[in-house]
Amino acid sequence: MSVSDTRVTVRLSSSHHNITFHWTEKAFYILHDVHKAGGPRRSRTHDVSHHNLLRVAFDRAMRTVTVAYIKPKKKKPVASLVVLEGKVHGDLLDDTVEAWANSVMQSLYEDHGVKRCKRLLVFINPHGGQLSRYSGKAVEPVFKAAGSSLTIVKTERQGHAFDYVKELSLGDFDAIVTVSGDGLIHEVLNGLAHHADPLTALDIPLAPIPAGSGNGLSLNLIGIEHGFDSASAALNVVKGRPMKTDLFSLTQGGKRSLSFMSQSLGLMADLDLDTEHLRWMGDTRFFYGMLRGIVTFNPCPIQLSMKVATEDKETMTQTFLSRIKEKTSRVKSEEVGKPSSGALPALKYLPDDNEGWVTFEDPILFVYAGQGPYVGRDYMAFPVSEPDDGLIDISVMPVTSRGDILSAIDGAEKGSNFWFPSLRYYKAHAYRVKPLSRKGNLSVDGERFPFEEFQVE
Repeated sequence: MSVSDTRVTVRLSSSHHNITFHWTEKAFYILHDVHKAGGPRRSRTHDVSHHNLLRVAFDRAMRTVTVAYIKPKKKKPVASLVVLEGKVHGDLLDDTVEAWANSVMQSLYEDHGVKRCKRLLVFINPHGGQLSRYSGKAVEPVFKAAGSSLTIVKTERQGHAFDYVKELSLGDFDAIVTVSGDGLIHEVLNGLAHHADPLTALDIPLAPIPAGSGNGLSLNLIGIEHGFDSASAALNVVKGRPMKTDLFSLTQGGKRSLSFMSQSLGLMADLDLDTEHLRWMGDTRFFYGMLRGIVTFNPCPIQLSMKVATEDKETMTQTFLSRIKEKTSRVKSEEVGKPSSGALPALKYLPDDNEGWVTFEDPILFVYAGQGPYVGRDYMAFPVSEPDDGLIDISVMPVTSRGDILSAIDGAEKGSNFWFPSLRYYKAHAYRVKPLSRKGNLSVDGERFPFEEFQVE
């Protein structure tokens, strides 16, 4: 009997009515058969997508079946975990039920290249309210329902996660999870980069549970609709497949750091770093910072030089759409290769290398460089960025007028600002910045860096 021919009926211990589970290639169906004393018998069926189904398990000793899945958000603001458990009802043999459960799990995980029961290293900042977010209904219960093994590290100071992963025993974990904003992700990545075997260390998948103001990485991994939803992010940890992405090397004062998302100066750095004291506002603080910056309208005192690959927006768009189409056609067969090992690759561009570099001559209001597309749910900063094209997306806004800036941010949540005539957009191999004043802000992945000369590739 095939898995799709098998229907398993159990009697729920919680409500004492029968439900029937049925796996098909399309979805996992749950039929509720409700019969209250003195009332009519009622039945209803709902389906669970394969992606949202976490676990199907059979306990032979107790003859119970447990089904755990994520219920998508509809009227509720977030998705939620549902766990159903009941004794097998009917004449199905234990061997049949066990084979059915094993076949369902095989289809959910191994057949899609996903490891089940992952070993997770979870970093939590208990001082930022993230502990309650993790231990509530949305995150830890999802990991446990999926059978994950958990190692929890509550960070006690800045740099704690950096020091922990720098000495990490490789092979002990299938993924690293951060319950935080983007800052802790930045710290973990740089800790891995300082490991004795950084390439192997950086091959460990890193997955965020959104608990910050921007949550850019979460938005880019699971989408604008779910990017702030902890349960959806936990589901991604359990069911997601590893993907490769570019990292940026930032050198400043002889020190090399990694950046995974963005570097900003001028207005875009000010609206982030100068509103740190307003974190209680959530991501609304960025809009407030933007309005304040438009009022003050301070130019960014820097010299920007770039090793440009292209600045033709039409060419970028066509290349982007072609690569998206190509990736969609091969996504099912795509496999992540075995990790390299050894030291980080050497830098390609030296600080005194000027051949083929161009300098932006106009006064600058802001520079925003990185990859995305999203840096926040209200700002698609890099709409034609790709995770693995080996290039840096750089948007530069010259000093124009306040009206131009207000027009440019209209539709920014959908990337419409990309086409605004005054906004210059580049794909570059590298860029460097030389401050022309001592006063200014440099934000790297949302973290404050010294406002000093630096280079990125």
